[in-house]
Amino acid sequence: MKKKPKNRWLIALSAVGIHISIGSVYAWSNFTNPLIDQFGWSTSQVQLTFSIAILFLGLSAAFFGSFVEKYGPRKSGIVAALFFGTGIIGSGFAVSASSLPMLYVFYGALGGIGLGIGYIAPVSTLVKWFPDRRGLATGLAIMGFGFAAAISSPIMEKLITSVGVEQTFYILGSAYLVIMLLSSLYLEKPEEGWSPVGFDEKINSGKVERKVDLSQLTANEAIKTKRFYYLWFMLFINVTCGIAILSAAKPMAIDSIGMTTVQAAALVGVLGIFNGLGRLGWATISDYIGRPNTYTAFFVIQIALFAFLPFTTNAIFFQIMLAIIYTCYGGGFASIPAYIADIFGTKQLGAIHGYILTAWAAAGLVGPLFAAFMKDKTGSYESSLVFFAGLFVVALVISLVIRLDIRRLRAKNEKIEVSGNPEVVSD
Repeated sequence: MKKKPKNRWLIALSAVGIHISIGSVYAWSNFTNPLIDQFGWSTSQVQLTFSIAILFLGLSAAFFGSFVEKYGPRKSGIVAALFFGTGIIGSGFAVSASSLPMLYVFYGALGGIGLGIGYIAPVSTLVKWFPDRRGLATGLAIMGFGFAAAISSPIMEKLITSVGVEQTFYILGSAYLVIMLLSSLYLEKPEEGWSPVGFDEKINSGKVERKVDLSQLTANEAIKTKRFYYLWFMLFINVTCGIAILSAAKPMAIDSIGMTTVQAAALVGVLGIFNGLGRLGWATISDYIGRPNTYTAFFVIQIALFAFLPFTTNAIFFQIMLAIIYTCYGGGFASIPAYIADIFGTKQLGAIHGYILTAWAAAGLVGPLFAAFMKDKTGSYESSLVFFAGLFVVALVISLVIRLDIRRLRAKNEKIEVSGNPEVVSD
């Protein structure tokens, strides 16, 4: 008897459960001052914990991509839950032992590995469950990652105030472990040839056009193509510039616009919401206008915004511009899995996605460090914004060049179809 397929919207909800848990890493700043006050560690020493976690996120996403493809989303999700849960709970032991190296190992390394595996585990599965709405599906999950800080930050603040840093790690780690394990248990790939109810009928009637992936490549084949590196650099530039703004938004609001500390802190919280909304909104839009047009739009918009931002003194304009930048930042993350599927297929989407995410790891180090360097050299963040506008010009050019590669391969596919062999070429 044929097994009844699972509800794809519950699959999406399970993916959101994992991403909301691991996305709490963006709320790390809640621990910064309490750890400094408790142990006398420097700001850079404490912040290094976050940097290590992001570094291991990118590295583990790359190295464990093939693991995700081989063992599937359920086992991968469970492994991610064990690493991330152990990392957060172990951070409590690090605090108990007053050990900064232990914090680096547990939160940074182990937690970071859980981050990387947990980030990519549900995404390739969602693409297969939503052949009709790839952008929406991946946007839903990755939206959870973007919103996680807004959800977890007040909870962390309340717990730290009431029970202390050590107990907060124990409570959160246990909660994340349970949520991620339960979410992982429902994850499953659809059977070969599965399609949503009514999808085939719409295609046969001509109401919907069946979109054929440009190619079906393994991860090792994908990294030998030019378009892999085009995607890598587009994501790297988008994240480098965006994460620099993330790290500098509060001091810019205070120093350049004249906001109070309270107003600037509130602004950062609100902007986090736009980060999450951008992930769902832009990814959904990409289903209609296409991924190449979506990325080109990111760069055109941000060239203008980063060029004008240093000269903006009006608080309302400043906040609107930052909000739009945040949507593009989040949208870049959410749209990339569907872009990968479009041009490399779903054969080893998780592994290819993992390789692409090394751009995030690199950008997480380059963006904030460059912005801080320019601040130290010039006394303000404005000069770095002009440089970032120039980087977006480079990204815009890449977003146009990749179309030539896509057009070339599409023409090659059509030529093969005409010759009587409809199989999609490998490259």
